[in-house]
Amino acid sequence: MKIQDLRERMASGPGVVSGWMSLDSAYAAELVGSAGFDAVVIDCQHGMAGHAQMVAMLQALSHTPAVPLVRVGGNSLPEINRALDSGAWGVICPLVNSAAEARAFGRACRYPMGGVEGERSFGPARGMLVGGADYPQKANALVLALAMIETRAGLEACAEIAAEPSIDGLFIGPSDLGLALGLGTGAAHTEPELAAAIARVHAAAAACGKFVGIWCGSAEMARAMLAQGMQLVVPGHDAIWLKTEIARRLAVVRG
Repeated sequence: MKIQDLRERMASGPGVVSGWMSLDSAYAAELVGSAGFDAVVIDCQHGMAGHAQMVAMLQALSHTPAVPLVRVGGNSLPEINRALDSGAWGVICPLVNSAAEARAFGRACRYPMGGVEGERSFGPARGMLVGGADYPQKANALVLALAMIETRAGLEACAEIAAEPSIDGLFIGPSDLGLALGLGTGAAHTEPELAAAIARVHAAAAACGKFVGIWCGSAEMARAMLAQGMQLVVPGHDAIWLKTEIARRLAVVRG
């Protein structure tokens, strides 16, 4: 199963590389999922996809080697349930600022069965199509729950957030984290204060035996983060790649 393989590769190294979809296109998702990424995140926070588009994109990704993940719009039990029921194998939750918020997020991803405390209600329509008839019995162990650290409050509480048993790891949003630290959105990951914040989150996750991932503004940053031991890196998103390649081709044509 793709998600089990992804988790094993994240645990054993050297880390996995994920695509990121901001465009609301099933065809684009299928192209990105077929390009060689280990996973693909559908961004329902800052991306253009609504629920119907998200479902179509998850369907398209089912036919690719990439594991489909979703960044939800917020820490909402109904929204998290719908993403998982629609066939996502993992959820990235933005703006997690405390252990209590991490607990609410993690419980939204888990069924209250097998001794696990959870709030997820039963109704995994597409989940059972992509996961099989035994999906409910194995979902708690396989679904990835990654809490985003991207605010000063989240940074201060990152150790307590990482220690929450119901989540699998942390995901760093460096642009918002840089903004929260007063560095603006364009701060390089090598800027000392931001670099120290990233290292602090990484250490908090490692201390709890949890995964840590990060969104990267460039392929070079993603490579550097993998070298630092991050288990999941995202080298930009589809709109950036499209715009960059268009600009490159126009420059070649126009000399």
